[in-house]
Amino acid sequence: MTGHGRVTSLALTLALGSAPGVWSDGPLANEIPSAARRDPEALRPAVDAAVEKVLPALVNLTIVSQRYADGRAQRFRVAGSGVVVTPQGHVLTNYHVAGDSIRIRGTLSTGEVLDGEVVLHDPATDLSVLRLVPHSPRRFAYAELDRRVALKVGDPVLAIGNPFALASSVTLGIVSNPRRVFTDAAGTELVPVDLGAGEAAGTLTPWIQHDALILPGNSGGPLVDLAGRVVGINELGGSGLGFAIPAPVAAEVLAQALEQGEVRRAWLGLSVLPVDKLGRDQGALVAAVVEGSPAARGGLLAGDLVLGLDGHPVAVRFFEELPAFSQRVASLPIGRKVPVEIERAGVRRQLELLTEPMERGRGSEAEFRSLGLTAQEVTGPMVLANRLATKEGLLVTGLRSGAPASRARPQLQPGDVLLVAAGLPLARLEDLTAALEKADRSAPLLLELRRGRESVLATVQLEVPPGRLWGGELPRAWLGLRTQVVTPEIATALGLAERRGFRVTEVFDGGAAKRAGLATGDILTALDGEPLSAARVQESEDLQHRIEERPIGSAVRFDLLRHTSAGMSAIQLAVELEARPEDPGQARLERDDELEIAARDLTAFDRLRLHVGEEQRGALVVEATSGGWAQLAGLRTDDIVLRAGGRNVSDAASLMKALAALRAERTCTVELFVRRGSLTQFLFLEPVRPGEPCRDAQSSSPSSSSN
Repeated sequence: MTGHGRVTSLALTLALGSAPGVWSDGPLANEIPSAARRDPEALRPAVDAAVEKVLPALVNLTIVSQRYADGRAQRFRVAGSGVVVTPQGHVLTNYHVAGDSIRIRGTLSTGEVLDGEVVLHDPATDLSVLRLVPHSPRRFAYAELDRRVALKVGDPVLAIGNPFALASSVTLGIVSNPRRVFTDAAGTELVPVDLGAGEAAGTLTPWIQHDALILPGNSGGPLVDLAGRVVGINELGGSGLGFAIPAPVAAEVLAQALEQGEVRRAWLGLSVLPVDKLGRDQGALVAAVVEGSPAARGGLLAGDLVLGLDGHPVAVRFFEELPAFSQRVASLPIGRKVPVEIERAGVRRQLELLTEPMERGRGSEAEFRSLGLTAQEVTGPMVLANRLATKEGLLVTGLRSGAPASRARPQLQPGDVLLVAAGLPLARLEDLTAALEKADRSAPLLLELRRGRESVLATVQLEVPPGRLWGGELPRAWLGLRTQVVTPEIATALGLAERRGFRVTEVFDGGAAKRAGLATGDILTALDGEPLSAARVQESEDLQHRIEERPIGSAVRFDLLRHTSAGMSAIQLAVELEARPEDPGQARLERDDELEIAARDLTAFDRLRLHVGEEQRGALVVEATSGGWAQLAGLRTDDIVLRAGGRNVSDAASLMKALAALRAERTCTVELFVRRGSLTQFLFLEPVRPGEPCRDAQSSSPSSSSN
């Protein structure tokens, strides 16, 4: 995190003081023994008591998240922390930890593992509210969320969490600044915390800065005072600095989550700056007014001074007071006209602004696999950030290479806004789904889109006849070995003077070379009496080409040098050539698009390359797409799948059949038994879509998969 925070004693005194119910005086300082403040050793009993109080509520979060890139959904694992704050099992954590979650599991300090579900995401504060799903009705151990935080510089605090996914870590520090904000280097504007994918936090949050060690995985864990109360939710850390979201901010988000299932905030469409540089101690300077916003429609202009808001005076002298002003705006009743007192050119005026709901920074996004693109619903902030001409339609965020959308005429581009598909106007993701279901897949799909200020028509052919597999090449002769060129440097190192040729680096089991007695380390110097004169790496395929020119079944004679106990010996060996095994590249692939895995039958060449015998059965994995469910389970290229969910796998077709059957049976977790190299391995695949009910493999009772 870059940026600077302007801090003065006056700012520390006034920051957020005008926000009712957010900050107030509390007994925190008085509850820490004075001896503990003077003597670090005296802190030990208080630390032990605080940890004992909060640790049962700590949650180690293991999350599968999903984001969109290159025209497809990609999954990845996230580890973070959380804290249970209600007896019903509600958990507070960071939005940047859980915001893109599609599967959630929480591990308590007892080692118990439970699924989790999302109650609410709030990117504006970088908070998420989750709920642990118990196996049977119960009350959870929970931590007290302090709604009356009155932290002071120097107060001891504990950061509790799971750094690097290591459970139950506690670090001790002190509060460096209880009301930190970030500004740019020039001190002219607040700098939001970038959460990625168009979301940012910072306008509503004055962070608690502290020096308790924060590492990756601590995010979302509690910041605790020595009375054992949660005073913040840790969010950022590094270089000896830690930053936490104050508990009153988190408490407000939690309250709205429990009461109405969403966070409702008002929006006026203005940004303000402190007035200290104007030599004033009252008001807030209007820096910008969003076109078409309530502020603009109500007559507010950049340069106005806001002196009163909904009957309450406004005083934003320093940047530390900006979050309080933003919170006051957000707390206004939505859909009601509120009085605003301003000063313009020295004259006081009264305006009325009709509040609107605050929109999220980014809209919902989805993958449209049959089309080969990802698209996103458009929000007002996205229109401003991307300078879009309209709020209508769906924003194209990515194209998958080789998919129908990538072959559109004219070509589609990320940043295009799809307005109409198959004659249906597009406003929500469901509209594009309906259009694709309605479309005639054998005919071109007509799209109307906006590209900048242009209105463009494009056509997409959803179904393209598959290209014919190449299969006209006649079988070629093959030795069944690998070689390297004997370069002058290698010849000198081996003491072979001016010798040239090929050194055998591998002899495949069961191949013609193996049967003829060729061995690793042999130096091939002549073929049928003709010298093998290769001496450069670029000539590495010369021997292969010369063999392929010979008829299958014919015999060739090699002159070679072999290292023996007596030194280098000259030998001649005859090899009867055989047909090259089936080219794996021509073998039929079986695919599971849902799991993003491709497999094929083992070919003779595979068996030679992987050193497995003819008796080996199974399906060879040739593709486990990065970010797909199969890759997320740990499946790798060249794994040979032997069993799937207890079903034997003999070839690629039987693997796909087993996976489809297990998905139809709603099996939560599928056990895969694979051969990897010379060993075997168990992997665990989750083929059921997140949020859908599934059945445990060990029982017939349905369970609810986590969000």
